[in-house]
Amino acid sequence: MSKLPQIDPATATGAAAELLAQVQKSLGVTPNMTKVMANSPALLQGYLALSGALGGGALPAAVRERLAVATAEANGCEYCLSAHTYIGANIAHVDADELERARSAQSNDPHTAALLALSNAVLAARGAIDDADLEAARQAGVTDAEIGEVVGHIALNVLTNYFNVLSQVENDWPVVTPRVAV
Repeated sequence: MSKLPQIDPATATGAAAELLAQVQKSLGVTPNMTKVMANSPALLQGYLALSGALGGGALPAAVRERLAVATAEANGCEYCLSAHTYIGANIAHVDADELERARSAQSNDPHTAALLALSNAVLAARGAIDDADLEAARQAGVTDAEIGEVVGHIALNVLTNYFNVLSQVENDWPVVTPRVAV
């Protein structure tokens, strides 16, 4: 059971109601995480704004989902690992082998592998990566825009990972259990 209540979209008022309606309209569903985030409309609005902005960036959906899977695995977030495994497979059309590889920040695609390695290094070092990590990404063709967006996706995913772990949001996705226990 969640440590914070879910806000029911049918009875929500004000900004929470507007934001939950926006989620429903854009996704066709209202995931439990957004219902719990609606306790703070400012948080939900910030999450939606950052997610939307990064969704229009240089990184394609298939890469964004693998980044989310890698970060969720590193942070032991079952909710996000489950959600992004499902979205990665069913919406971004990432094959199961690549989603499994993403859990270890790996990919068969060299460019995606470089992005995942960079993300993993940034996450592990809390931003203070070695010059060699950045140079390896650049040598693999990672652009400055992609480097910036990797950091943005780490921030977005850490936000949702920590929120879901802290509040113990009820998982409404097909469950994928992290290898790392929190």
